[in-house]
Amino acid sequence: MTPGDAHRIATPAIGNLRELGGRPTADGGTVARGVAYRSAELAADAITDDEVVAALRVRTVVDLRTAAERLARPDVLPAGAHGVTLDVLAGLPAPTGPLADLGRDPAALDGRLDHVDVVQAMTGTYQALVADPTARTAYAAFVRIVADPTSGPVLFHCTAGKDRTGWAATVLLLAAGVDEDGAMEEFLAVNPAVRELFARALASLGPRAEVLLPAFEVRPEYLQAALTTVREQFGSFDGYLRGGLGLADDEVARLRRRLRPDQ
Repeated sequence: MTPGDAHRIATPAIGNLRELGGRPTADGGTVARGVAYRSAELAADAITDDEVVAALRVRTVVDLRTAAERLARPDVLPAGAHGVTLDVLAGLPAPTGPLADLGRDPAALDGRLDHVDVVQAMTGTYQALVADPTARTAYAAFVRIVADPTSGPVLFHCTAGKDRTGWAATVLLLAAGVDEDGAMEEFLAVNPAVRELFARALASLGPRAEVLLPAFEVRPEYLQAALTTVREQFGSFDGYLRGGLGLADDEVARLRRRLRPDQ
């Protein structure tokens, strides 16, 4: 673990690698360690023989990226792991306009951002991660994988490990009994690692970097947008698990036992 952040796992092989376990729950318990890890994309060849990664003994890698992202930078799986693809954005329109160029050539965005509300676009994405039927189907499959002891430990990721992965991590923590403040703490804790991942892209933007910065980080209002959508559409987080993700009572119980074996 990284000094100052008990959940960040330092290795050059995988960016933004974190352990979800160890966070306190609202009832005085602790989220189980060694069950779920989160990260940015797994694109480095070094992953296959990295000692830090090997020590995690990952069995299943869940890739939340789009088909285009996977094609451009396929996963390099840790030894002994198998991959599962769950595109949580498959039901949403492909990004268009200036924001679609973020990953390709951010420097080419100069002069095209005067009327783009990046924060609004980001909050809209978080609302869709909760409400979109395809996203809900993908996240339901994800939590079922985590709930299955034969699938774990599970490592889940998107590209930077902040948005799609951030909501996935939030779902697991809330299901384990972590309160919203604790889930928000984990959500925001990725920012230092995300800034490292995007440092070169931000430097290439020059004075435009400040305009686009909301797309290169996570902010409290993003997660709050998702949590508000949960309450508006499903009444509560428990309603989201059952009505949104379609989990049966025994599946919810199995997920919680996996994340909280102390119960």
